[in-house]
Amino acid sequence: MPSSHVRVLAGVLLLALTGCPTVDLGEEPPPPGLCRPDTAYFEDTIWPEVINSADASRNCVAESGCHQQANGRSALRLITNDPLSPSELSQNYQVVTRFLNCGTPGASAFLTKPLSGVEPHGGGDLFDPASMPETLFCDWFPEGC
Repeated sequence: MPSSHVRVLAGVLLLALTGCPTVDLGEEPPPPGLCRPDTAYFEDTIWPEVINSADASRNCVAESGCHQQANGRSALRLITNDPLSPSELSQNYQVVTRFLNCGTPGASAFLTKPLSGVEPHGGGDLFDPASMPETLFCDWFPEGC
């Protein structure tokens, strides 16, 4: 092989070994279609008032609730320890966000399933349109429902 070819090959190999500089792109964005409304509002309002309501007839995770992680009967399975650790609240938030539609919050399955007269829900209708749970849910989004 002529020496000019060796030099070119050596140059190409050296260039390949140096690689490209790493570019920091920041935090990884959530996958398309997912939304992330305020976590503090979830912890302070959505969890205690909408999901784990003191009203047993509206509680999604009480002893007879369908959405307990251990024995739930749907894809919405939540940790129900009492009290929940910050990590467990975060895990529950991640599960709930899979059932949200940030483009049209009022069309979120997390709302439409338990809302009376909108979508069939194995646990029955848990609250009526314009009720406090629906209002609390809509307030979770800056633009409302």
